[in-house]
Amino acid sequence: MRLILQRTSGAEVVIDGKVHSRTGRGLFILMGSKTGDSEQSCAFLADKAVNLRIFEDDAGRMNLSALDVGAEIMIVSQFTLYADTRKGRRPGFSEAMEPVEAKRLYDMFVERVAASELVVKTGIFGAKMDVRFNNDGPVTIILDHDL
Repeated sequence: MRLILQRTSGAEVVIDGKVHSRTGRGLFILMGSKTGDSEQSCAFLADKAVNLRIFEDDAGRMNLSALDVGAEIMIVSQFTLYADTRKGRRPGFSEAMEPVEAKRLYDMFVERVAASELVVKTGIFGAKMDVRFNNDGPVTIILDHDL
């Protein structure tokens, strides 16, 4: 399972020209699953995401977590995180998990993050979305978990 975490001053997901969800200061998370990922990956990465110390303290050091700052979190599914671009010019997605199981793990990941009692918003799994966010810092962290 792979996450792209971006510290943000705000994010929104627009679907069919209408705002579906919006968050303030916090994290924007792209989440992708590959064949073989499991519930353990969801639990591990949800815990890591909300506890990773990537927010600045009073001294300007990244020393605070999403939990510490009461971050709002936007989570969007992103199968293209597993694009294979080693051959040719068109990416392949053979490593990406099939949609039914990927949605199950996405929903589980969202539930795990929401269990932190932070505000959690999402896109719609499989929908064409216009995703907008302001990367604060910029801070972008890639998290992988392979069992």
